[in-house]
Amino acid sequence: MTGAPGSPAGRPPADADASPRRMTLAVPNKGRLVEPTLALLHDAGLVFEERDRSLVSRVENVALDILFVRTNDVIEFVGDGVADLGITGGDLLAEAGTGLPVVRSLGYGRCRLAAAVPVDAPQREIADLAGLRVATAHAGATARWFEARGIPVTVIPLSGAVEVAPRLGLADAIVDLVSTGVTLGTNGLRPIGDLLESEAVLVGNPASLAERVEAIARLDTMLGAVLAGRRRKYVMMNAPSDRLSALEALLPGLESPSVIPLAHPGMIAIHAVVGSDDVWALLPRLKAAGASGILVLPIEKLIA
Repeated sequence: MTGAPGSPAGRPPADADASPRRMTLAVPNKGRLVEPTLALLHDAGLVFEERDRSLVSRVENVALDILFVRTNDVIEFVGDGVADLGITGGDLLAEAGTGLPVVRSLGYGRCRLAAAVPVDAPQREIADLAGLRVATAHAGATARWFEARGIPVTVIPLSGAVEVAPRLGLADAIVDLVSTGVTLGTNGLRPIGDLLESEAVLVGNPASLAERVEAIARLDTMLGAVLAGRRRKYVMMNAPSDRLSALEALLPGLESPSVIPLAHPGMIAIHAVVGSDDVWALLPRLKAAGASGILVLPIEKLIA
């Protein structure tokens, strides 16, 4: 067997690219998910430049390319295998109905797909919409939800201005994305129930999930460590050693707290990881139990 010139027989030329294909991650280029998505990627340690009008950004420290596409196209890019992974909204995934696997929920971009009726309407719950017209920009997800529960409705697809549909006589009720509910109230509507809750999710192409297990697991771990760190705070305090049991009972950490003897006899330092939502209610209780010099620090990344 004759090899390529200048190379041992049977081996590729020295300048051939033997490195594996870089992974691709599709993310939205506009809308409410852009800023928190970019913040998550940067906080995870990914080094890349954001350029206006650029479709692809090459990550310098990981074999990953980031594709900036329209939010509605993320699911199609991942489903078609153009991208290995994508970040999109759970509501859009439900609307597409593609069944793409969710690798991880990302904890931001939270909203809900809610049903609402005019404030003076008699309907009090979603089942009361049976036989009525429901306008929505999420026709696929809405139709499947009502069909699965045996509630007959006529779904009227609209691309925008869904809130005004009842006022214009186009529908008896609406199904729309809601964050605070202020927009519903402004348009004289009253929510009567939620079809689904949504947040940003990391989705994967099924073939990529099967073939690129290690690379995807590595990226997922990077993102997960940031998300876990955001949900926790690192708390340090000094206390008399005889107050350890009382203080330990107050600390709902990952494991038992770290206890370090201090230079002064009978004094210890206690270090613990606690939930971010628990911190402000916990601090006065720690102080009352004998803690002093309490420090609360952010956690950049956490792998439990």
